[in-house]
Amino acid sequence: MKLEGKVAIVSGSGRGIGREIAVKLAAEGARVVVNDLDREPAAETVAAIEAAGGEALACVGSVTDDGFAERFVAEAVDGFGGLDIIVNNAGYTWDNVIQKMADEQWDAMHDVHVKAPFRVLRAAQPYIRANPVDHHRKVVNISSVSGIGGHPGQANYSSAKAAVIGLTKALSKEWGRLKVNVNAVAFGLIETRLTVAVSGAETIEVEGRQIKVGISTDFLAASTAMIPLGRAGSPAEAAGAVYLLCLPESDYISGQVVVCGGGLSV
Repeated sequence: MKLEGKVAIVSGSGRGIGREIAVKLAAEGARVVVNDLDREPAAETVAAIEAAGGEALACVGSVTDDGFAERFVAEAVDGFGGLDIIVNNAGYTWDNVIQKMADEQWDAMHDVHVKAPFRVLRAAQPYIRANPVDHHRKVVNISSVSGIGGHPGQANYSSAKAAVIGLTKALSKEWGRLKVNVNAVAFGLIETRLTVAVSGAETIEVEGRQIKVGISTDFLAASTAMIPLGRAGSPAEAAGAVYLLCLPESDYISGQVVVCGGGLSV
């Protein structure tokens, strides 16, 4: 229970990697504010945490909505009396080659992956500054190997995830004086609904848009062959990388990017 007494907010934690992060932090003693676009998956994560003996609240809504960031921070402060851990995890991909990419696709990726974390961190700063604590607070921003090495068909996503790294490094310098560690985890190939092998065109709905998900069986096989460990990571393993940067043992690590990719070089 190394996170006992801490309060965490985890965006995009109704499903997939975000859900595993929320469950992991709660299992180690943190009280967690769960977020998802939809009420049902958020409630399911809260129920799973409570069933295991933890404490959680739901903050339903889009991280890109005006006023969401302030509401997210307020849920932690008003509901649990503090804010110690911020995990900016929410996001998705919307791929296309650059000559076919609409402005809407570009803007959507930068809004959810960069502007939303920026807004959450901006909303949290006044509370953090006004309420010093005797321990280190933690921020973990989620990036991707696409943000380090780039990926064809993902000019929007890759540039947004690269910007997350810049945001992380800048804020680590601003917030060091506030005893806040700011780091990023760059995920490689992780098994989620976005990376499942598909033979046709499968989609999910995100804020009224039908977004194609999944990757072809051949491409998945080729991608897996590039990973030294020989397989994709699980959402639980991805959550473990985030957890490492929330521990007291990481109190002297800040401004860093940890690649969670099974040894994949980028």
